[in-house]
Amino acid sequence: MAEDSSGSATPSGVHGRISTGVPGLDEVLCGGLTQDRLYLLEGTPGTGKTTLSLQFLLDGAARGERGLYVTLSENKDELCAAAASHGWSLDGIEIYELVNEFGLDPDSEQSILHPSEIELGETVRDVIARVDDLKPARVVFDSLSELRLLAQNPLRYRRQILALKQYFARRSCTVLMLDDRTSEPGDQQLHSIAHGVISLEQAPREFGSERRRLRIVKMRGIKFRGGYHDFALDTGGLTVFPRLVAAEHHATFDPTAASTGSAELDLLLGGGLVPGTNTLLIGPSGVGKTTTALGCMLAALERGESATYFLFDEGLATLLARSAMLNMNLSPHIEAGRLTITQIDPAELAPGEFATHVRHAVEKRRSRFVVIDSLNAYLHAMPGEEFLILQMHELLNYLNQQGVTTLLVLGQHGIIGDVQTDVDLSYLSDGILLFRFFEAKGEVRTAVSVVKSRVNAHERTIRELKLTSQGLRVGSALDDFQGVLTGLPSYRGRVALLPDDAPLGSQA
Repeated sequence: MAEDSSGSATPSGVHGRISTGVPGLDEVLCGGLTQDRLYLLEGTPGTGKTTLSLQFLLDGAARGERGLYVTLSENKDELCAAAASHGWSLDGIEIYELVNEFGLDPDSEQSILHPSEIELGETVRDVIARVDDLKPARVVFDSLSELRLLAQNPLRYRRQILALKQYFARRSCTVLMLDDRTSEPGDQQLHSIAHGVISLEQAPREFGSERRRLRIVKMRGIKFRGGYHDFALDTGGLTVFPRLVAAEHHATFDPTAASTGSAELDLLLGGGLVPGTNTLLIGPSGVGKTTTALGCMLAALERGESATYFLFDEGLATLLARSAMLNMNLSPHIEAGRLTITQIDPAELAPGEFATHVRHAVEKRRSRFVVIDSLNAYLHAMPGEEFLILQMHELLNYLNQQGVTTLLVLGQHGIIGDVQTDVDLSYLSDGILLFRFFEAKGEVRTAVSVVKSRVNAHERTIRELKLTSQGLRVGSALDDFQGVLTGLPSYRGRVALLPDDAPLGSQA
């Protein structure tokens, strides 16, 4: 939920809001930055401070506003090269180098190594003179670490920052000051001076790309979305993925149960799948979870609903080929735009980014049926992520409140007998469809049962499941068996098992 910032409120109507130019960041800020204020953008080297600040200036240029980039750390050529790597041109943005080639002679080098108060004052005056001359609407100051070196004394440093803040306060310009956190640990003096503080972080992982996230530490007078938000730094700049808050997303929908495409499976579920609920398909590898999910989704597609399938484990070509062999041809629905299959590489994905993909599917593509296959890859690829289960809980609540029918595939360890799950997700689910292998007549067969449903009076029987060239088949209740869920049942032989009908390969 959006949180109130600390500090005094800005009088209504005095200052408007401006966009940061960073996708997703304005949503975190609940509308953007307050105009004509000074902000601190902090983060260790490599977190994306320069890229974010360039996006801020480019957004202003696109709106006809003058922008000024004051640099003490990089020269103009380096900045232009960094912009070009994202496909940007800095034409129309003034770049002012406070240290140029003339500052590299021996005398100047000596003064840089042993700065004086005179040199610091001259640096600040140079910035002021340049702003007076250009009259920019947006200013980036990169970076404060060089200014800190020139000051040598914390009191002198703070005095100069205050002088800059007071100067900019009398001009109609919004200022980003970059800091690389080279100050003493716990030094909060910049936080107290700035109108707002945006903190960028990155953390390496044992496998996969770095995890990047940001946090709004402070923002005076406006609401903002608190906590950490994942972001990606790629060609084209930063993209922020706002933390999902399910309570902010409600929609009206018809909670009438819809068919799975199998009359027997509908009976087992107590009438079918209900919009606004999520169902966990759980069982060992090869037991038929994915194919059952595909069959249910295909029934929704044939009713005219749009669907999105998030594929973590299997290759897309393999999935489409196997579905076609089971008489579940997905290609026409993909070509018609009703079905989107998104292949996910979890090693390169943050939880916040995945949640944003799901939101895009629901809100932009209007998907009413979502399959996540499988949760194992999602959970295993991000073992260092804290509160991952809580994030999944928030995501499922969001899907339920949007009236989406959600299927979650979760694989278990083991084949017959003692079957185990890495993590217990049963409490997150509205319904649980349990799959088990069992032995009968010298064959390995599959049983399916519903062990939980929050919305339907479901059957408590155990039925046989078979995958054939005609698709999914569900048999009669196995009431002549004892111990089916253990995998080693005893059979009295009165109830006929499903006959063979060109069964196909492995049941994924």
